[in-house]
Amino acid sequence: MKPLRLAFAGTPDFAAASLQAVLDSPHEVVAVLTQPDRAAGRGKKVQMSPVKQLALAHHIDVLQPENLKGEAIRQQLRDLNLDALVVVAYGLIIPQAVLDIPRLGCLNVHGSLLPRWRGAAPIQRAISVGDTETGNTIMQMEAGLDTGPMLLSEALPIGDSETGGELHDRLAAQGARLLVTVLNDLEPYLANATVQPDDGVTYAHKLSKAEGQLDFRLPTRALYNRIRAFNPFPVAWVPLKGQPMRVWKASESPLPGKDDDEPGHILNVDDNGIQVATGDGILTLEELQLPGKRRMAVADLLRGNPDLFQVGEPLGDPLDTDRGDA
Repeated sequence: MKPLRLAFAGTPDFAAASLQAVLDSPHEVVAVLTQPDRAAGRGKKVQMSPVKQLALAHHIDVLQPENLKGEAIRQQLRDLNLDALVVVAYGLIIPQAVLDIPRLGCLNVHGSLLPRWRGAAPIQRAISVGDTETGNTIMQMEAGLDTGPMLLSEALPIGDSETGGELHDRLAAQGARLLVTVLNDLEPYLANATVQPDDGVTYAHKLSKAEGQLDFRLPTRALYNRIRAFNPFPVAWVPLKGQPMRVWKASESPLPGKDDDEPGHILNVDDNGIQVATGDGILTLEELQLPGKRRMAVADLLRGNPDLFQVGEPLGDPLDTDRGDA
């Protein structure tokens, strides 16, 4: 195997796992592209991306263009004389003019079994709709959104109680391993690439904090899936005095609901959780975060707020019956 001369484009932790795997392989990473440093957190301090931090730790040149439309950044990439560009959760559009620069093209690690869940948030979308299986696909990039020919894919079961964060970490490790497998025999994989089928295409649209609001008129399973899918981001929530109260953990109650239970109303409160009526049953909320406070188990929260949740009353602010499903 002849080591490849590579550039790597990525930004978050998911991408850093793949970069580390390539750095541990015989292949050479001559440059890293990542999004510009941005302010984040409560203090709004400017932070480097996980990929940039890893690249600097390995003394690799880092490029941080606002986009890839300019001739200057394209010339920089041409001057690198690349065999391939690896792209993992980069967050910027790769124009065709850039895709054409590396000798063997551009590869992408995508956290789903394509063509299912093309787009920005495949991990959370898979959990939120109740998928029992996902995986990673290594594909050759083209101008369309996650439409390129597939080089290698591998399935991964989704645990019944697995959160978005937990699945993210397992997929990041799997994707990193598959990426190196492909790079080690890249030209044969390219020669045997498989065109994605037209059937089964779904899109994993970008997550928003607004869609984390829980609508208890939905079925229990749909609410449970959404809570675990959105942990740790954007986190499910219900409005409490006009502020979001985050719901970090819940479980499906084994108790059946009653026909006259009003969705969103509290049926029971104890140290095991807050039982709330749903569209078809009961959901038990087990870990919450009051506005401006830290997340905690319901038992701990009740010790400091014993009268906050009352049986028979709606959880948080009353449900807006004119609002569509969250």
